[in-house]
Amino acid sequence: MPQLTLDQRYEIWNLKIQGCNNKFVAQQIGVHPTTIKRELARNSDKRNGVYKPKLAQQKTVQRHKNKTKHIGFTNQIKEFVIKWLKEDYSPEQIVGIAKKITVTCVSVERIYQFIWLDKKQGGNLYKHLRTLGKRYQKRGNTKNRRGQIPDRVAIEKRPSIVEKKERFGDLEIDLVIGKAHKGALLTINDRATGLLKMAYIKSKEAKEVAKKTIELLEPWIPFIHTITSDNGKEFTNHKQIAQALNIDFYFAKPYHSWQRGANENLNGLVRQYFPKKHNFDLITKQQVELAIYKLNNRPRKRYDFFSPNQMFNQFIERKSKVAFIS
Repeated sequence: MPQLTLDQRYEIWNLKIQGCNNKFVAQQIGVHPTTIKRELARNSDKRNGVYKPKLAQQKTVQRHKNKTKHIGFTNQIKEFVIKWLKEDYSPEQIVGIAKKITVTCVSVERIYQFIWLDKKQGGNLYKHLRTLGKRYQKRGNTKNRRGQIPDRVAIEKRPSIVEKKERFGDLEIDLVIGKAHKGALLTINDRATGLLKMAYIKSKEAKEVAKKTIELLEPWIPFIHTITSDNGKEFTNHKQIAQALNIDFYFAKPYHSWQRGANENLNGLVRQYFPKKHNFDLITKQQVELAIYKLNNRPRKRYDFFSPNQMFNQFIERKSKVAFIS
């Protein structure tokens, strides 16, 4: 059964109190209906049968703590590692999610050793690594700061109002990567309305990402406040973006994708139009614009089936009324 996050458990709770059936709930959070059925059966309050997200999370954590601990690189751990490698997760990310969901796992170095052995035996797991298995430097070198983002501001310093998702202009940003890591789609969404801005870029170079971000968001400069990203090196030029747009730039914690949950969900919707193994070199501007149009006009349950465009229009109307009264 897939491991559910606390965020997903809150979404299950919210949908169930609205009377949604298990199949609909499963579709909304991207799991099989049996996952929802088992989750409710195993993690509801045994006294009254009520499902509570925090209680469900506590039950799951405790259950994992009580599990028999495995020693060494067992077949079960190998299956877990291979599963996520085939999803193009790095060894660091695999160990990170294992810790997050309290699943026993081996070290990052041990996973790399497993990949090198697989490659030597004719396997292709190394092809799922970002560098295709090229070892540019010794891992674990604590003195080497390559890849770290200078002057990054952690999400803990972000204003609390951003969490409320009530004001327009608190943004999230990410890249959707093309086949063989060639080409990408830069996706930017507003946390309050879900409105999407998206553009194709040829590479993940920080300069190109910064340039395209500024270009996309210039029309929104009067309205925007913050932007939050993951810790990818493509956002190394965050200070340039922040200065050009007069906003504050924040970084989520590593392996805390739920801190940019709206963007993660949106990228899943983008994949409907540009699948994971799609050759992004073939993407046209018209295809990108069509996807933007459809996603911004698609009704969302979160907004009582208003679309992001309708939510944005409501924001503009409220803004205009306030300006008129003033």
